[in-house]
Amino acid sequence: QAQLVESGGGVVQAGGSLRLACTTSIHSFRAYPMAWFRQAPGKEREFVAGINWGGDNRYGTESMKGRFTIARDSPKNTLYLQMNKLTPEDTALYYCAADLRHPWGLDIRDGPSEYDYWGHGTQVTVSS
Repeated sequence: QAQLVESGGGVVQAGGSLRLACTTSIHSFRAYPMAWFRQAPGKEREFVAGINWGGDNRYGTESMKGRFTIARDSPKNTLYLQMNKLTPEDTALYYCAADLRHPWGLDIRDGPSEYDYWGHGTQVTVSS
């Protein structure tokens, strides 16, 4: 049973930055695709960014690609999301997710159903 714990959320002014971290208990963490999702009140869960074992990454939108950076530190079993130039539209609960069904897979999937382990989320609030 894998555990994922997010941290680093908070309240920030528009234009500011945050770095989210997801600490995991996943054995052989480096083998698995990982991702960040977010969910704002009244909206569906949205793919933010994903990364495979080789460090290839994918972002949900061009806007995210230009402002966010996903990275992983395999020796620390930790996933990161650096978020810059934040806007109020980025306000959401941010979740870390693991795809343990595809070890050493190259595909970075963007559907929530493709990920089988989730953290409880960390809140990001961007004020205008």
